[in-house]
Formats: sequence, structure tokens, C-alpha cells
Amino acid sequence: MSNNRTAPAYQEYAANIIARFEYRTLTLPQRGLLYSMRLECWVNQYLPESPSVLARILGFDVAEVAAEIPYVMPFFEIEDGRIFAPDLEAYRARLDARKEAQTAAAQATNQKRWGRKPRAVAGDSGGVGKRVGKRNDERVGKRIASVSLVNIVQPSLAQPRGEVFNPPTVDSTYEGWGDFTTDSEQEGE
Repeated sequence: MSNNRTAPAYQEYAANIIARFEYRTLTLPQRGLLYSMRLECWVNQYLPESPSVLARILGFDVAEVAAEIPYVMPFFEIEDGRIFAPDLEAYRARLDARKEAQTAAAQATNQKRWGRKPRAVAGDSGGVGKRVGKRNDERVGKRIASVSLVNIVQPSLAQPRGEVFNPPTVDSTYEGWGDFTTDSEQEGE
């Protein structure tokens, strides 16, 4: 998993939203606009302030968006012609800080444990990642070559060790095997 990926979701407690008077007084269309805007802000960080552009992005009617936007704006802030959700941006910053702290801790552990700098990442011109990867490939190849395939195969849980499974044979001459596609009542006629 790459450390460069953005968080795919945000955690939201329903009680935090429902408890706000601003939310409780919204109509159903206004609540739909609110959550459409919040989801867009999570993915794209901001929305344009222009109701006509906003409506086009969200796929709603311009007149509806223009009429309902004043009611949902207590949940957003506008800066430089962009609408953003401050609570989502604070959450995103908290996730980014946690990810950076985890990366730093992992690098410190790697340095302490292995006595070397962390591996190079893709795009590093030093080629360290290629050298480390090649060494690992050689080790894995040697390990696989030294292990017998027989040792790897595990017996089935359905078949106890030491027992040979002999499936029952079906005698094709058994007279009970008739043509099952025919109606049995018609055969007797």
C-alpha cells in the first residue's frame, strides 16, 4: 500500500451532525445538497462558489442549488471563491499527521533494527531500491530452491493422514439408471 494515497473515507459521527440545529431545520433537498457537497469536498477538497458551476458539478438544477445553498452554508466556509468544509479539512490534516508519524516511526525502527537507511522509493535516482530488490529476489530464489515441493503440500482436512482415498465406483450396468429426462409414467405404457 502506498503512503502517497489519500484517505478513501472520512469518519463521521451521526450525533455530531444531527445535534446541530442547522441540520435539523434543513429540508430533504437541502440535506441532499449538504451531503453531496460534503462528499465532493472530501474527494476534491473544495467546490466553486458559483452556484451555476456548482450545480453543473453536482448534477443538479441551477435554480435549486441557488435557492438551497444559503441554508447549507453554515457547514462550509468560503475562501478565495472556493467552498470547503473546515471539519473535513481538519480531519484530513489529522490523518496526514498520523500517517507521517507512522512513517517516521517505521523508518526509525528500520534504522535501529537493520542499521541502514530506509529503502529508496520509486523515482529515486540512486537505484538503491533496485539493488535491494535484486538481493531479495536472489534470497527468495535460493529459499524456494532449497525447499522440496513435497514438504509444502498439506494433506486435505477431509482425508486423514496415512489413509488412501478410494472413491466408490459406479457400475454403469445398474438397471436403476434410466433416462431421467423421460417421464416414468410414459415408460410404463
